[in-house]
Amino acid sequence: MTYLLALIAMAAVAVLCWKAFGPEKAGPTAPQALSPRRKRIIGPDDDPEFLWRLSRQHRDGESGPTDR
Repeated sequence: MTYLLALIAMAAVAVLCWKAFGPEKAGPTAPQALSPRRKRIIGPDDDPEFLWRLSRQHRDGESGPTDR
Protein backbone atom coordinates (compact mmCIF):
# COMPACT_ATOMS: atom_id res chain seq x y z
CA MET A 1 0.00 0.00 0.00
CA THR A 2 2.87 2.36 0.78
CA TYR A 3 4.37 1.78 -2.68
CA LEU A 4 1.04 2.58 -4.31
CA LEU A 5 0.74 5.86 -2.40
CA ALA A 6 4.34 6.74 -3.27
CA LEU A 7 3.66 6.03 -6.93
CA ILE A 8 0.57 8.26 -6.91
CA ALA A 9 2.51 11.03 -5.17
CA MET A 10 5.37 10.82 -7.68
CA ALA A 11 2.89 10.94 -10.58
CA ALA A 12 1.23 14.02 -9.07
CA VAL A 13 4.60 15.76 -8.62
CA ALA A 14 5.56 14.89 -12.21
CA VAL A 15 2.30 16.34 -13.55
CA LEU A 16 2.70 19.52 -11.50
CA CYS A 17 6.30 19.95 -12.69
CA TRP A 18 5.19 19.40 -16.29
CA LYS A 19 2.48 22.04 -15.93
CA ALA A 20 4.86 24.50 -14.29
CA PHE A 21 7.99 24.01 -16.42
CA GLY A 22 6.74 22.15 -19.51
CA PRO A 23 6.39 23.46 -23.04
CA GLU A 24 4.89 26.90 -23.52
CA LYS A 25 1.16 27.07 -23.98
CA ALA A 26 -0.59 29.36 -26.45
CA GLY A 27 -1.97 31.97 -24.11
CA PRO A 28 -3.70 35.23 -24.95
CA THR A 29 -0.32 36.98 -25.39
CA ALA A 30 1.05 34.38 -27.81
CA PRO A 31 1.39 35.58 -31.43
CA GLN A 32 -0.63 32.64 -32.74
CA ALA A 33 -3.54 33.49 -30.47
CA LEU A 34 -3.65 37.12 -31.66
CA SER A 35 -3.96 36.28 -35.36
CA PRO A 36 -7.44 35.11 -36.32
CA ARG A 37 -6.12 32.56 -38.82
CA ARG A 38 -2.98 30.54 -38.40
CA LYS A 39 -1.23 29.33 -41.53
CA ARG A 40 -1.67 25.61 -41.75
CA ILE A 41 0.80 23.27 -43.34
CA ILE A 42 -0.43 21.91 -46.65
CA GLY A 43 1.00 19.40 -49.05
CA PRO A 44 2.24 20.41 -52.50
CA ASP A 45 -0.83 18.97 -54.19
CA ASP A 46 -3.06 21.30 -52.13
CA ASP A 47 -0.87 24.39 -52.50
CA PRO A 48 -2.37 26.69 -55.16
CA GLU A 49 0.91 28.56 -55.69
CA PHE A 50 2.82 25.33 -56.31
CA LEU A 51 0.17 24.08 -58.73
CA TRP A 52 0.22 27.41 -60.57
CA ARG A 53 4.02 27.28 -60.94
CA LEU A 54 3.82 23.67 -62.09
CA SER A 55 1.22 24.45 -64.76
CA ARG A 56 3.21 27.50 -65.89
CA GLN A 57 6.36 25.38 -66.25
CA HIS A 58 4.43 22.77 -68.19
CA ARG A 59 2.83 25.39 -70.43
CA ASP A 60 6.13 27.18 -71.11
CA GLY A 61 7.96 23.92 -71.74
CA GLU A 62 10.44 24.41 -68.93
CA SER A 63 11.94 21.27 -67.51
CA GLY A 64 12.42 22.83 -64.08
CA PRO A 65 15.49 22.59 -61.88
CA THR A 66 17.77 19.66 -62.68
CA ASP A 67 20.64 18.16 -60.70
CA ARG A 68 22.74 17.20 -63.71
